[in-house]
Amino acid sequence: MSSNAMKQETQAEKSHGQEETKTTSVDYRSSAGQGQELRKVEVIHHNPPPPQPKSNTSGGVLASAAASVASTLQSAKEAIAGTTTTTSSSSSEQST
Repeated sequence: MSSNAMKQETQAEKSHGQEETKTTSVDYRSSAGQGQELRKVEVIHHNPPPPQPKSNTSGGVLASAAASVASTLQSAKEAIAGTTTTTSSSSSEQST
C-alpha cells in the first residue's frame, strides 16, 4: 500500500536530555481505480533519556525514602513545638 522512496533523518537533543529523531519521507498511496498519490510526511520519534542508575538501585530508593521520612519527622516536631529550627549536619546537637 505504501513505500518510501526518499528518506531523510535528523537527530536533536532537547533541553531535558530527551532525544528526538525526525524522519522526512515521501509516501505513495493508491486506492483501487485511482492513480498514485504522492504525499510528503514527517515522523517525529521522542526517545526518553535512560533512567539514572541511582534510581534503579534499591539503595538509592531507600536513601531517598529515608531522607523523606527524616524531613517529615522534623517538620512534625517543629509543628508540635510551634517553632522553626534550622537543621544542622548533626541533629543530635539540638538542646531541649
